[in-house]
Amino acid sequence: MKEILTELIEHRSLSKETAKQVLVDIASAKYNASQTASFMTVYMMRSITIDELEGFRDAMLELCIPVKIDAPVMDVCGTGGDSKNTFNISTLSSFVVAASGQPVAKHGNYGVSSVSGSSNVLEYFGYKFTNDIDELKRSIDRANICFMHAPMFHPAMKNVAPIRKELGVKTFFNMLGPMVNPTFPTRQLVGVFSLELARQYGYLYQQTKKDFVILHSLDGYDEISLTSPFKYFYNGGEVLAEPADLNFNLLNHIDLRGGETVEESAKIFMKILEGNGTAQQNSAVIANAGMAIYCGHQQGGLPSALSTAREALESGRALASFKKLLNH
Repeated sequence: MKEILTELIEHRSLSKETAKQVLVDIASAKYNASQTASFMTVYMMRSITIDELEGFRDAMLELCIPVKIDAPVMDVCGTGGDSKNTFNISTLSSFVVAASGQPVAKHGNYGVSSVSGSSNVLEYFGYKFTNDIDELKRSIDRANICFMHAPMFHPAMKNVAPIRKELGVKTFFNMLGPMVNPTFPTRQLVGVFSLELARQYGYLYQQTKKDFVILHSLDGYDEISLTSPFKYFYNGGEVLAEPADLNFNLLNHIDLRGGETVEESAKIFMKILEGNGTAQQNSAVIANAGMAIYCGHQQGGLPSALSTAREALESGRALASFKKLLNH
């Protein structure tokens, strides 16, 4: 590790193969906590390269517990790490997407740089995490969505979890989260915290057979915040858009604030699902869910996808999907 840290500190980058091997070695506890923390810290101070990102991704996928689901599942998630402490937009969007007919295999974790990640909010409502593949398939049959708590599917990363928690800031693991869904989904909506990372994701996803949409709001959100113009990268290229292009009003940052505790976040979450969210909160969820539905059915057009998302939320079908997931 000393040699690798020296390389990185001297502003050299790792090859794809070296990056992959380092992560495999971290997973097998070859390095102590200080060395691992130092390695993670480097990437807070300098950009990750495509080769490094690809190497880390390949290691994580090789080490994960794979989940084979026959349905054409989609993941809807963000990298997190934008330090905006929004309410759980991508988790809510996942239930809207599932209610619209697109099966969802949601990959999530506890919040690192926010109060409440998707795992925090689902656990609050009594959802029991599982890596029983038959149970996950039953969830898809029952609710059209299953939830995979990332640490249960990436056991090799157990050495890293306490270090991430102690650091309390985004690391390159935030960048990897959406790329290492153990169902290997064929469709994916990913929100990322920087434009540079959005471009890197776009490049890597273009090399796969996935249908994808990668989102970044230009004021720093890892989703469509509707507080600024946003960029999305998809199979057909890249687009710079304004909230007005989706027929939404410009929102204020305060409209998207999450709770200060997991309990407060859960209350906001439930309010929106039950149809009592503010117009602004609903708009943010519909914008992101609509983009996910568009990702799976690009030929149907974006206006149609947004309309489907609105109907799935406002009809209460997204709430029904959420309740079915919990009642197993």
